[in-house]
Amino acid sequence: MPVYTLTAAVEIELDIRKSRFIGIVMPVDNRDAAQRQLEQLRAQHRTATHVCWALMAGGQSGMSDDGEPSGTAGRPMLEVLRHHELDGVLAAVVRYYGGIKLGAGGLVRAYTDAIATALKQAQRIERIVYAEVEIAIAYADESQLRYWLQQKQYALLGSRHDTLARLHVRLPAAQLPQLADSLPRLSSNAAITQIM
Repeated sequence: MPVYTLTAAVEIELDIRKSRFIGIVMPVDNRDAAQRQLEQLRAQHRTATHVCWALMAGGQSGMSDDGEPSGTAGRPMLEVLRHHELDGVLAAVVRYYGGIKLGAGGLVRAYTDAIATALKQAQRIERIVYAEVEIAIAYADESQLRYWLQQKQYALLGSRHDTLARLHVRLPAAQLPQLADSLPRLSSNAAITQIM
């Protein structure tokens, strides 16, 4: 089942009962990258009442209501990301309070609408998760392996040579089983170590 991410960040603005909601969706690689983006948003919007967010990033997903009543901001935004089958995406809403309370239902609608509106303008692409491996192989088989990697269009990130040739390779994670199946045909003593 394909998973999607976004090609670029999108920012929209909604005015709901005098409160300003700035909805932002953007592709991010992981939680650390998302936290850096959130720090920039907070610096850019120092006078905002809330900067709520939701992150879909595999095992690093998370959310924050940032002072809004529990469950009225982060969770609804996370559900919008899930509904759109997104991963590697940060959703954030910057709220400037306008003086009229929206109530729990109104807040859920406002945060949901801000992210859903931003996603309508965003372009989705299939997200391909990559893995990095080191392949240790006898020197005699190295050129054949390099040729095979080139044919498969796997990225050769580097190599080092000690008792064996060790090639650092990046490939779609879904193709790791194919690599493991093919290696014995290329060399009887090849070994794979996953790096990330």
